[in-house]
This record gives sequence, structure tokens and C-alpha cells, in this order.
Amino acid sequence: MTTAIRVHLDSLSEKAPYMRVDEAAWRQAAERNAGAAAGIDVSFSEDWQGAEAALADVEVLVCQAKPPAEMVAAAPKLKWILATMAGVEKLTPLDWLPAGVSLCNNRGTHYPKTREFAGMALAMLHFQLPHLGSAQRAHAWAPKFSGLIGGKTVVVVGFGTLGQATAEAARGLGLAVRAVKRNPEPHALADQMFAADAVAEAAADADFLVCALPMTPATRNFVDGPVFDALKPGAGVVNIGRGPVMDYPALCERLDDGRISGAILDVFDPEPLPAESPLWDQKNLIVMPHMSSDDPTQYIQRTLDIFFKNLDAYRTGAPLATEIDRETMY
Repeated sequence: MTTAIRVHLDSLSEKAPYMRVDEAAWRQAAERNAGAAAGIDVSFSEDWQGAEAALADVEVLVCQAKPPAEMVAAAPKLKWILATMAGVEKLTPLDWLPAGVSLCNNRGTHYPKTREFAGMALAMLHFQLPHLGSAQRAHAWAPKFSGLIGGKTVVVVGFGTLGQATAEAARGLGLAVRAVKRNPEPHALADQMFAADAVAEAAADADFLVCALPMTPATRNFVDGPVFDALKPGAGVVNIGRGPVMDYPALCERLDDGRISGAILDVFDPEPLPAESPLWDQKNLIVMPHMSSDDPTQYIQRTLDIFFKNLDAYRTGAPLATEIDRETMY
């Protein structure tokens, strides 16, 4: 008789309801993934104290924040952790993670919403919405006319889930797609692929730049002044990755002098964006409060589907589909 796999889901009570991995969410996902859900002994908690009691015999932990290091170290049977987030910079450094324990994220969860947001953002930039918003606040009648967006070029910096969703949206609008990726293998959603050290070459004369990079030590200020200057004069910029991966002072300088015509930023450091930040009043800039990719109707259900996919691999000893590489940290 096969021993049931012990799984514990920690649903922190301070999280928004749509992000909680509670019993009701589990039941819904387990019904949809009945085969994978068979043979699981599952428990739930709403705080770390409840999780600590369960971890005496747990193999798999699903959690919504960085667990206390001492709690993880004292879990003798723990084999892997799934964090209900895509960006794991808040979990780093990974010195709290025992050598024999795998860490997974929920990459893939954000794809459908990002695809829609990216299409909207590119259209907004094309139709000069950042400029028109600034003109409206200034009570200025300042039309800027655009032709058709089809045939223009976007460079997508970072080509994981968010970048690929962006590329799909861009192709739907008739844009040519250049993608920048650490390992630039050919991809069906990109017309051209570039290595990370060729980002300025990829940006040369592009009409739009969308940054979809994760936050790692290697990506801080990756999109900087020289990259902006490589773009076509009057290009538009979007950041849906993480705030520190883009040089915002350099961006604002170019928004002021018109080298960049408009920007839509969804991520900042810190968050929430402080009231005194000059970004609030920066002309030709739209501030989005980190809402481009989360779908409150399906976030946890998609996350749990990814959990079950990983669980199938775990049972057979296959590689976990969304495991985090300890060196690259994504």
C-alpha cells in the first residue's frame, strides 16, 4: 500500500482573499485534478505557528511568504516547497533553504492576465495615452496623432512567462518581436532572439521596450540609459518585471526631453510607491500599482494546477517544472 504524501498549505490570514491557499480553494482544485490529488494527506494553517506543528511529518509545503529558517530546518521529512509567487526575490538569499529541499514558484500563473495587460499597454503607448494624461492634468489641448501600430517593433527584455505573454500580445497587434534572454534559443513568439549582453543591439530603433525581468543581482539597472538611447526617438517603455531592474532616473530624464515619449510602470522599489516620490508627477508617465498580472478570479486555482503538475513530477522523480535555480534565482 502506497503511503500518502503529506502536504501542508499555509494560508497567511493577512493576504488578500484571492491569494489564500485555504481549504475551499484546495477542494476546488483537487476536484479538477482528481488523479493527482489522490493519495494526499493535506493540512492547513493560517500562520507560521500552525504550520510549525504540521511540519513534523510534512514532505511538501505550499506557502505564501518566506518561512522561518528554524522551522524549515526542523522539518525532517520536507522535500520541496512551492511558493505561491513568481518573483522570489523576497525569499532570497536562499541560505534558509536546506540543501536537500527544492523550491518552486508558480510561474505560468500570470500568463493570461499579462498577455491582456501587455496588449493594452502597447496600444496605450502607441496612441500617446501617457502624453494625453499629462496634457489633461495641465488643462492643455495637445493632440498627438498616430498611424497604425501594425508593423512596428517591440523589444521584450526577459523572455520567461511574462515576456512570452507580452510577445503573444504584441504579435496579435502586428508588431515584430525582438526578445532578450540569457539563453537565446529560437522561439516561436520571437522574430529575433538576443543574448543578455546584446540588449542595446536588440533595442536599436525599436518603437517599444517591455521589461519583464526578474529581480536578481545580475539584473539590477539592466535597462539603463544606453538601452533607452538605442531605442527609436520617441519610443515607449513598459516595466512589468521589478522596479530595480530599470534605471528610473535615467528614464525620467528621457521622458523630460522627449527621447522617450511615454512610459507605463507597474513595479517600483519600494512598494507601495511613497507619496513623496517624484514619479507621481513625472510627465508622460502612468503609474500602475503593481496590478498588471494578478487575476483575482483565478490566481490560486492556476497556482494549484501548477502545484499538481509539479506533484506528478515529484512522484516519478522527474524534474519539477517550476523549480528555482539556486544560482540564477529564477
